[in-house]
Amino acid sequence: MAEEARWYVLHTYSGYENAVATAIEKSAENRKMLDLIQEINIPMETVTEITENQQKTVERKVFPGYVLVKMVLTDESWHVVRNVRGVTGFVGSGNKAIPLTEEEIMALGIEKRDVKVGFQVGDSVRVADGPLEGFNGTVDEIDIDKQKVRVIVSMFGRETPVDLDFDQVEVLKDF
Repeated sequence: MAEEARWYVLHTYSGYENAVATAIEKSAENRKMLDLIQEINIPMETVTEITENQQKTVERKVFPGYVLVKMVLTDESWHVVRNVRGVTGFVGSGNKAIPLTEEEIMALGIEKRDVKVGFQVGDSVRVADGPLEGFNGTVDEIDIDKQKVRVIVSMFGRETPVDLDFDQVEVLKDF
């Protein structure tokens, strides 16, 4: 495929999200379009509800009435998805579907990227950017989801924890 699959948002009748997702999967499979219509996602969140002194954990739709579809947008794939019962249209302007941006995809947590960092807890690093540029420290904690690293830097005779982005630190090489 010359074109890469992107995430699109479908508007559906409220309460039909699961039926729409299943119908799209079956249509794509029956028409041998799994290379064009690749993935379907209904963003869910786990919520704890307290009613009458009882705690209940419930799965809730984050965006009721919407389904996310990862697909290569062609006339044929658009037609298949658009004509599923319960779909009212793509989110976009007029009849033009607009894909989600990388930032929106990451904020929704739809796709997880494998992040490889060149350091681990206990490594000596140098701050390469920001107000503490040039300071050396030791990696104390790594948060892959937020792409942050906590470095213990010695300032004014005290150990000070500093939260930095991954690209703000570089590993000190032993010579």
